[in-house]
Amino acid sequence: MNSEIEAKFINIDHDRMRTTLKDLGATIEQPERMMRRVVVRNQLMTEKNAFLRVRDEGYRTTITYKQFDADSIDGAKEYEVIVSDFDEAINIFKESGLVYDTYQESRRENWRLGNVEIMLDQWPWLNPYMEIEGPAEADVRHVAAQLGLDWKDALFGGVANIYLKQYPHIGDRGRIEINQNWPLIRFQDSPPALLGL
Repeated sequence: MNSEIEAKFINIDHDRMRTTLKDLGATIEQPERMMRRVVVRNQLMTEKNAFLRVRDEGYRTTITYKQFDADSIDGAKEYEVIVSDFDEAINIFKESGLVYDTYQESRRENWRLGNVEIMLDQWPWLNPYMEIEGPAEADVRHVAAQLGLDWKDALFGGVANIYLKQYPHIGDRGRIEINQNWPLIRFQDSPPALLGL
């Protein structure tokens, strides 16, 4: 499996970050757009802290097997392929008995600075955040420093970790709830009672 070398930083002012990125000579690769995804899990995947995802990224659709071996800069492992149709990909899984348990929406804007990709992300009920991904930890750390980010604030792992950081009162029960019991994560929906909003 391929390792993703990535770090997330929360509570980011996206407008200010865009200015910083431009000043550093970064280029925008994909403007902000809505992304939608479905997540498929079975018992074996749950035991391995893994899932299948079909994601419409606004300019392409991907199927990904993602596994989190650790909450570390290189703990996310994945296989990913590009497919031609979001709905048909979901139907393939459905017909083979793998029905999705969660539909999720987010917004993302992709930038590039040298060999590093910077994603400005928004998810329902979360403050804006960003993800920095590169070929090596040193590259990610270097860009984080250029952007004025403190490495001690870096988060690793999936988006559930960001919900846990922003809503610490949900505790470990919250991770299970987010990953297994939120069938819809959409901008137009009311937040789940668990978040206490």
